[in-house]
Amino acid sequence: MLEVSGIVSGYNGTEVLHGVSFRVEAGKITTLIGANGAGKTTTLNCITGINRLTAGTIRWREQEIHLLRPAEIVRRGISLVPEGRHVFPQMTVAENLEMGAYARHDAAGIRRDYEWVLSLFPVLRERLKQEAATLSGGEQQMLALGRSLMASPQLMLMDEPSMGLAPIVVEAVFDVIRLIQEAGKTILLVEQNASLALQVAHQAYVIELGSIVLSGPGPELLRNPEVERAYLGL
Repeated sequence: MLEVSGIVSGYNGTEVLHGVSFRVEAGKITTLIGANGAGKTTTLNCITGINRLTAGTIRWREQEIHLLRPAEIVRRGISLVPEGRHVFPQMTVAENLEMGAYARHDAAGIRRDYEWVLSLFPVLRERLKQEAATLSGGEQQMLALGRSLMASPQLMLMDEPSMGLAPIVVEAVFDVIRLIQEAGKTILLVEQNASLALQVAHQAYVIELGSIVLSGPGPELLRNPEVERAYLGL
């Protein structure tokens, strides 16, 4: 469904990605794990059109998208849950969710997805009139996920959804990630919590210093001695 082939990119003349290639299969969770600075977020920024490539291609549903602008990529069915959540702090929960559907014109579908999001995150229903800035970190992460779902994406890119959250909230967030995948969404998960990411992932890739160095099914990499030593603290 998504094919990243030999992409090269960076910032201010400094190359960060050195020919990264991987595939994301439809309806599955694929994870990209690695240390800080390995190139995980840069890879997501390339897929969403925020970063431009200096080499390589990105194909989505058999069409090249790496030359498109971010808004057009969203319209093609790809949405991003950004690192750090980035909700609109002075807008209410309801307004944040509505912003997620800004590119849509199917009123019935928007209403359906709005109710689905609130069923996934019941606490948001209780907070609809609150400003997003007043939410806890976990509630803001739920709002960021819900806002992304309101775009009705086929592919969701999730950047560090567990960052800064209490363990019990992390478990709840990952439970919802599983539910989203079971509902038919395709997920590319970037996550520093390698253990959790590998437990939920159908396919996993390890990125180091801008290059893919290992790949395989999530449970298989969970038992890989190199991964255990470098990322699982074993």
